[in-house]
Amino acid sequence: MESQAQIKKLVEQEGKDGMIVVLGASDIEGAEIAAETLTVGDPSFAGPLAGVSLGLPIYHILEPDVKAAVPADVYEQEAGLVSMIVDVEEVGKKFRAIRESVAKG
Repeated sequence: MESQAQIKKLVEQEGKDGMIVVLGASDIEGAEIAAETLTVGDPSFAGPLAGVSLGLPIYHILEPDVKAAVPADVYEQEAGLVSMIVDVEEVGKKFRAIRESVAKG
């Protein structure tokens, strides 16, 4: 809940233009819920983003575009283990679908 409040405050202060969110959870279902929360609002209606649609573009650290933007040594240190235990292709499909859904409005 605290992170929801921080992100909401950041968007209110800075605007969402040029802002993206990169999630790194190895629990993909949890990452999907976080992605939903940051795009269309808190599905539990319990947090600061209940009913608040930020529409932020969401990426997962395992997506090729994100990986390419991170120095290889940093990526390996921070995400290397996760990339060995998670289906990277499936993660990419799920997060692309989330972004496409948000883009359609």
